Formats: sequence, structure tokens, C-alpha cells
Amino acid sequence: MKVLLCALNSKYIHSTLAVWYLAAALKKYNNVECEVLEATINEPKEKVLEKILFQNADLVAFSTYIWNKNETLWLAKKVKDATDAKVLLGGPEVSYNAESLLKNNSFIDYIISGEGEEPLSQLCSGVPIELIDGVSFKKGGEVFIKQPFFSSKNPPNPYSQKYLDTLNGRIAYIETSRGCPFHCAFCLSGRCEGVKFFDLEESKKNIILLANSGTQTVKFIDRTFNANKKRAREIFEFIIDQYGKSIPENVCFHFEIEGELLDTQTVNLLARAPKGLIQFEIGLQSFNEQTLIAVNRRTNLDLLCENIKKLLMLGNIHVHIDLIIGLPYENLNSFKRTFDLAYRLKPHMLQVGFLKLLYGAELREKNNYKYEFIDTPPYEITSNDWLTNTELQRLHRFEDAFEKMYNSRRFGLTLEYLVSVFESPFEMFMEFSDYIDRVNVGNSLDDFTKAIFEYFSQVKSVDGQVLRDKLAVDRLATNRMGYLPSFLRVYSPKIKEALNELEKNDETKKRKNVKRAATVLLTENKLAYVDYDTCDYVTNRFLVKFTEI
Repeated sequence: MKVLLCALNSKYIHSTLAVWYLAAALKKYNNVECEVLEATINEPKEKVLEKILFQNADLVAFSTYIWNKNETLWLAKKVKDATDAKVLLGGPEVSYNAESLLKNNSFIDYIISGEGEEPLSQLCSGVPIELIDGVSFKKGGEVFIKQPFFSSKNPPNPYSQKYLDTLNGRIAYIETSRGCPFHCAFCLSGRCEGVKFFDLEESKKNIILLANSGTQTVKFIDRTFNANKKRAREIFEFIIDQYGKSIPENVCFHFEIEGELLDTQTVNLLARAPKGLIQFEIGLQSFNEQTLIAVNRRTNLDLLCENIKKLLMLGNIHVHIDLIIGLPYENLNSFKRTFDLAYRLKPHMLQVGFLKLLYGAELREKNNYKYEFIDTPPYEITSNDWLTNTELQRLHRFEDAFEKMYNSRRFGLTLEYLVSVFESPFEMFMEFSDYIDRVNVGNSLDDFTKAIFEYFSQVKSVDGQVLRDKLAVDRLATNRMGYLPSFLRVYSPKIKEALNELEKNDETKKRKNVKRAATVLLTENKLAYVDYDTCDYVTNRFLVKFTEI
């Protein structure tokens, strides 16, 4: 039997670790001939289909997620139309709706729910289908459904030479534990039976292997990396100690952690980390305690915020916070409070997402809150008991404007100034998003920057000269070309004079092959200038210096 394992990634930079786990399992348990095919949803489907058919496999298995479900179903049908191959689907997108998929899609032969390493190996070994846990199937026109399978065993190591060869600089993924100790009503990770931790020494070897694969980012996909605080500290310490030795200096490690579980010992350890080595993603979700209870997230918010502040004060770790719009009991006023509190923590990134009602998630299965949602991936809500469809559309515009202003990290000084003027950051971004929707702002960075300048200086009567200076410095700090759009340029002979003065001093003269850009400030007798040599790993900004003129 020849097996083809297929995965469609959302972008080329991504890869799918699941298919490599399955390949490792087939090799370990029954030595089945197996090939892996990774593509992206942006490639022409016909070209991907050609690659699949070329393999002439007996079993074609697809790893299925919300971002690739539609394309996967199209490919699966075409495979069945063109060949006698059996078609199998697995992954989180099909684990909890196997019955409807099998009934409504005649081209699907099998669906694996839950972990797939052992069920797929048994299927390929000829074990009777009725005896294999986790595999739903059709027989004699009848559909037989199995509950998701979760193994007590650790999966085999997926990092074959083939995997490393195909990684080719893309994000490398690593899993040192599987499952989640929490049971959030909007998530599937807590459906596993607890957390199982993989061998620690093997995990360390894999960290070194991936760090030297040519990637710039190693992303841990453990759902709550610090569920075991002692174990998490040991891995953090290992990465910090090996940095610049067995771990190259240009590699960054990304973790999803529970901020409430951080302790003083861990924070003190993290203070030793070189700048840019570690990134944290922390799911805050909401500051509404009734909301958190409704989604099974009992959180000590004071402790969580205190720990986030401690991380940010270290100055060496990129901190990313997540909020979700559309959770129970969170109306516009409640989300305004949630957003403003999260914003004032000043994380490096504040991700605002919209609730998705995933198959298998408690919020979808119970739907106690009159959720309306799009019944195709990604199943995003359109209204509930607390937010109307119109309000959600407005919040989408808000999220888009906020993403461009804050998460782009292009307008840091500008936002510091504007937020000092406005009482509520949420209202500021919301009103600005309404404005750019009305005036139909273009897609370029210059158009967006000009909209900020015109709206806040003309419509909201913010000091235009101060705003211009903040915008100009932000643009210099985040644009390696040193370019300023025409509405921010100031023509003054003082610029040339000040730059000439800088050249007279060995400490301030421009270094060879390093570009320098400058502008005068309207509100101070100063020149702002930037040398485009080293960018800050955490803030993604170049250092702006000032000199009197």
C-alpha cells in the first residue's frame, strides 16, 4: 500500500507538523511506503491536484483545518473521481462533525477524529475498521461514527531528514506536550484527556535540531506551554543557556503561555534572555468576569495583569496579547472596558479576534446565547444576545484600523501622544475607523498616514505641529529607506547644517555604508535623525537620535 499525506498551509512560510507525525508513525509501526505533500491554499488547485495524482497512491489522507477545508474537499472529490484511491480526512476541522461529512460527501471513505498516529497505522496494517478507535467510516450505505481518539502514548519523532529538507527556512514547529489543562468553551484543545508531556531530553535535542535548520522562528504549539511551571522553566533555561552556542543567534522562539501561571522564579530567569530570543502569546480574551466564567476561564485578572507588566518591564521579550470579540455577556460597553484595560498594559501586539464557533466547541454545541454565525469556515459569528450584526460590522472596521495603527508598530510615538489626549483608546480607534470608512482611504501607507494626520489635526483639533513631528519620527524609525511623504516633509537649510555638524564628531558621524535620514521638528529646535544599521528585535524600530539646531 502506498499512502500520500497532504496538507494545505495558509501561507508558504507555514508548515504542517501533523502530516510528518503521521509519516513517522507509519514508518515506526508498519513500515508503509509513504509520501508527504505540502502546498498552500493560494496555489492553483489544479496544480496541486496534478501533484497528488502523480503519486498514484492507494490512500490519500488530508490534514484538515478551518483555513483549508473548502480546498481540501474539492481536492478530495477530484481524487475520488479520477482514481480508485481511498480518501481519508483528519484534523480538528473534521474531528467533531464526522457524521455529517460522511453522509454528505460520498467521496470520503474514512475520517480520523482526534489523534491520528495510531489509528492511521492500524488502518494501513489491515486491522478491521470496526476495531480501530477514532476512525469513522461507511459500510453498506450506513455511517459508523467513532469518538475522537486520544492516546496515552507519546507520538514518534516527526523530524526526519525529509522534513528538514522541505522546511527550507519556513517557520519550524515543535510540540513538547499535547493537550490543555483548561476547558475554554470556544476552544478544542481542552477536549483532550488532560496533558501529556513528551520526553524532555528528546525535546531539547529537537530544539537544537530545529534551531539549526535555517529557520528564523521556532514556534512551540503546546497549547499552554507553562502548564507545568518547573518543566517550562527548564526549557526556558536551556534555550537561554544555549543561545550563541548550539542555538544560532538569529533564531527566535515563540510560546503560548498562561500569564497567570508565571511565578517570580520564572520571571527572574526570563530576565536573562537575550533581547529578541523569546516571544510570548498570552490569551487574555476579556476583562469581564461574567464572560470569563461563562466560557470556563476562571482567571485572577489582577495577577494576570501584574505578570504581563513584569514581562514588559524586562524589555527583552516580545509580548502578544489576545482578545476575543463576541464572547457571552460582552456588549460594546463591556468590550470598550476590556480593550482599554488591555491597551493600557502596552503590549507589543494586541490581537483583536472575532469569536469562531468551531465544531466540537462548547459554545457551538450548546449555543445558549442566540449566536448567529456563518456556517462555512471560519464560522465567525454575525450576532448574539449582546452584539448586533451592525455593531459587529463596525467592530470589524475598528479592528482593521487598529491593526494598521498599533500592531503594524509604525505609529508608536503618534499613538502615545494621541492616547494622552483622548480618554478612551477604544473610542479613539472606533471613531477614526468610522472616518476612514466614510472618506474611503486608499490602501497605501502614505494614504493611511495622511488620514491620521488630517482626521486628528482637522476633525478632532489635535495640535497639528505636534502630530506632524510624531508621525515624521515614527516614519523615520520604521522605514529603512528614510522616506517621508510630502505632507510630513519640512524644507529647511538647518537640516544640512545640522548633518554637517554631526560629521565633525567621531561619535556622531555617519558610518560607512550605513544610510542616514533626518528631519527637523516643528515644535522643538531639534533635528531628528536615524542611522539604519540595527533594528530593535522587540519593537521593530530603529533608534531615533536628536540634536539641537
